[in-house]
Amino acid sequence: MPESHRFKFKVFLAEDSALIRERVCGLLAAGGITVTGHAATPQSAIEGILASSPDVVVLDVQLEGGSGLQVLRAVRHAAPDIAFVVFSGNSGPAYRKLYLGAGAETFLDKSTQFDQLVQAVTNASQHVH
Repeated sequence: MPESHRFKFKVFLAEDSALIRERVCGLLAAGGITVTGHAATPQSAIEGILASSPDVVVLDVQLEGGSGLQVLRAVRHAAPDIAFVVFSGNSGPAYRKLYLGAGAETFLDKSTQFDQLVQAVTNASQHVH
């Protein structure tokens, strides 16, 4: 196992696209990372995250019926030790500033940084331990 995977950590995925969820779960699994849950709506994401206490949440900006920012703010308030990696196609400077300002560790663009997700999640997990 690579040096960065010396400890096990849990990841929750908040993503509204089933296709992207499948790709991300496969990518993380290939990197030796376990996804303990996923959700497509802000409310189910908040409930799932708080119930499963992951180390890292991979969060999309756009969710069914709301935004990732709702999730980030609610979870950050209730469980400030959970790290967030925002992974979105909506990656303009305003979104980056908003999410990083609200406490996300990293902001990646799905269209150009898919291959960086495993490393970003691993790095974020190390900030919580």
